[in-house]
Amino acid sequence: MKSLNKLSALTIIVIGLVIYSCTKPVENDQFVKVQSTQFTIDGEPYKYVGTNFWYGTYLGQLGEKGNRDRLKKELDILVEHGITNLRVLGASEESTFKNSLKPAIIKSDGTYDEGVLIGLDYLLAEMDKRNMKAVIFLNNYWEWSGGMSTYNGWYGDGPAVDPAVGGWEAFMKYSARFYQNEEAQKAFREYLEALITRTNTITGTLYKNDPVIMSWQLANEPRPGRGDMSEKAIQAYYNWIDGTAGFIKSLDPNHLVSSGSEGRMGSLNSMDIFREAHESKNIDYLTFHMWAKNWGWINPFDLEATYSNAEEKAQEYILSHIEVANQLNKPIVMEEFGFPRDGESYDRLSSTTYRDKYYKFVFNFVEEHEVLSGTNFWSWGGLGEAQNEDFWWKEGDPFTGDPPQEPQGLNSVFADDSTTLELIKEHARAIGVFE
Repeated sequence: MKSLNKLSALTIIVIGLVIYSCTKPVENDQFVKVQSTQFTIDGEPYKYVGTNFWYGTYLGQLGEKGNRDRLKKELDILVEHGITNLRVLGASEESTFKNSLKPAIIKSDGTYDEGVLIGLDYLLAEMDKRNMKAVIFLNNYWEWSGGMSTYNGWYGDGPAVDPAVGGWEAFMKYSARFYQNEEAQKAFREYLEALITRTNTITGTLYKNDPVIMSWQLANEPRPGRGDMSEKAIQAYYNWIDGTAGFIKSLDPNHLVSSGSEGRMGSLNSMDIFREAHESKNIDYLTFHMWAKNWGWINPFDLEATYSNAEEKAQEYILSHIEVANQLNKPIVMEEFGFPRDGESYDRLSSTTYRDKYYKFVFNFVEEHEVLSGTNFWSWGGLGEAQNEDFWWKEGDPFTGDPPQEPQGLNSVFADDSTTLELIKEHARAIGVFE
């Protein structure tokens, strides 16, 4: 019995060492880290210009489903203009929603589409060649990639509510039930583990050891719900953020974790909810989004009369989130902001006078406030082009930056938007991305 106890103790020590070796941080000076309210790489400040390029995963697929030549060309254009941080899609769920991506990574039977995941492998490999960083979001409060509502539909919470049929109010409340759906959470965490511990088929690098990845992001715009939500529902939202971020860190101690929150507008219009959601020690930095058109700050058909209101509202919104970042002593990123083309035209050849003015305003603000560590404009449309007269995406069409639930060209910055791209390049120079 005595020798058995020694053997058991030795076994426990060996198992512990194996677990530690699998989860201890990797020594690599190219991981993005946090120091107070700043990002650093190898001890030097890291402040970036970025964009939302969620569909890069899809371009990276092999064969006709992807377009690797386009992907490489677009990455080169982005780097040329100082855009080196990309917010990309790392999860999509097979759904029956009218306006959702196809194909999806996660199928309704619980299996994964390896072809799309290879697309993400390829995207990360090409980004590595260009010294770019990726923020990978892992779920979606909205329907365009399947998201939380699709999980609820799969795992016993009644039929998924399609906002195109059931309306936004019902959809948003249904989507928020995801945080309390135990079966959905189990399946979600299984996917997180599969992705985070995945070996890139192009580079041979484990995702969790890859410094190209800056951050794992819990979801695109997670919200606690809509309207009057119960304290129980709001607490479930807090618990989900803290618990999911902690689970990711238990698998991967190398990378930052962020929420993907819109800020106050995604927090039942409450800065208190936004602050409490980001107090978690497992959330490394704050995010917020800013949508002048969607939130009624402008009339896109009368920009001459309403544009000034957008700048006034934006200033107040930005400053209120900077205040919370300083209180929590964490960096903050404006990882979505966008503006329609003049007259809300979807034509990629139409003018962008007011968009350029708005971008310039935002970039000046970032340059004047050190705590704003980065921006990701929404979104990069690159070489994409709408294929249909109504500008709506259909399965098989090339992607622009506008997801399937919006007209293609609504907010996209295309590769031939020369005036906008020159503003972005000037901003990249101003913050030291390049000389």
